[in-house]
Amino acid sequence: MLSVVAGAWPLLLGMGLLMFGAGLQGTLIGLRATLEGFPTAVTGVVMACYYLGFIGGTIAAPHFVQRVGHIRVFAAFTSVASVTILLQGIFVNPLMWGILRLISGLCFAGIYVIAESWLNDRASSHNRGSLLAIYMLVLYLGLGLSQFLLNLADPLDADLFMLISALISIALVPLTLSGQRAPELSVPQKVRYRDLYRLSPLGVVAVTVAGTISGIVFSLGPVYARLKGMGTSEVATFMSVTIIASVATQYPVGRLSDRWDRRTVIAIVCTLATAVAAALACFADLPLSLFLLLSAIFGGLVFTLYSLAVSHINDHLAPSQMVAASGALILLNGAGAAAGPVLAGALMALFGAQAYFATLAALCGALMIYDLWRKTRREPVSIEHKGQFIGAQPQAVSGQIIADAAQQQAVQSARD
Repeated sequence: MLSVVAGAWPLLLGMGLLMFGAGLQGTLIGLRATLEGFPTAVTGVVMACYYLGFIGGTIAAPHFVQRVGHIRVFAAFTSVASVTILLQGIFVNPLMWGILRLISGLCFAGIYVIAESWLNDRASSHNRGSLLAIYMLVLYLGLGLSQFLLNLADPLDADLFMLISALISIALVPLTLSGQRAPELSVPQKVRYRDLYRLSPLGVVAVTVAGTISGIVFSLGPVYARLKGMGTSEVATFMSVTIIASVATQYPVGRLSDRWDRRTVIAIVCTLATAVAAALACFADLPLSLFLLLSAIFGGLVFTLYSLAVSHINDHLAPSQMVAASGALILLNGAGAAAGPVLAGALMALFGAQAYFATLAALCGALMIYDLWRKTRREPVSIEHKGQFIGAQPQAVSGQIIADAAQQQAVQSARD
């Protein structure tokens, strides 16, 4: 394990710094929009623009890399991402923020695609799973701990915008100065969504719903907390516990899904998440400690859905199909993430802050019902044909590294 980390530390350090900037950016923009009096529905649209850009960046990045190389594209995307957050601190209006969020999403998608192709190139068949696990731990901890940076300055000032810009810029240094050779990056093959849905209807729906939920949580979680009257430190704590809780749940939920029918595990996760979200929606005056505990439980549950869905889909794919399918799944997840803030923002504008958790409860409940219906339509995948659980964070993984890990596991299972 030490040798794995030693070989990849420049990338892990750079991505950890980048997550501090990325995690703080989303929370700060949502909180600042609320403090500035932006209508909640408008804030939802502004936040959704990031995910629209993310979809475009995922598609465009491989083509840019093939033309001018990893280092140039990585440096260009990082520089532009750093500038966009500075401009958001200067031009505070919804239209400008929407445009800048779109550009930011495109840049971050390109950064992730390039960085993770680099990570995948450093990995071997013997250490890929361990390296992926460490990488996901770095991402989750960076996203969660970054929330506490909100306490360093007043969100109404430009200081936090400058801090985010600095973190994004300095994240470029470890990778560009590491002296490691650039990997080969091929343009992913396309896969027809109709064929993917035919192979795994539940997986496709679950990936999309998981994106919708994560888009709502990351974009409108700070807005909800502020509308509930929380101060800056309480907003930071709320977002942090919601994100970091997923670190503790990924492994046990994954192990359970390797032994049981994954559809059953998805149904259990959705049932529990629906109950928790409904309780948070119905009981508005919970003590802060209980509110944070339930928020952590909810985050720990719903942030496993994408991993469960990807693992379930891979159970139905041949190894040769996984890489092509992974790109389609990222786009589906991104489309859901773009729609989520628009939907929840509109409902919160109509019905108030409690519509935040009510919307999340409705999405989890709908997925649970669809899951149970699908269980009546198809037999479960046998244990001998199941691949291992793949832990993944949907908004920060290009898909290539997940697909390669899944492909390696599937090939090993076939040999066994």
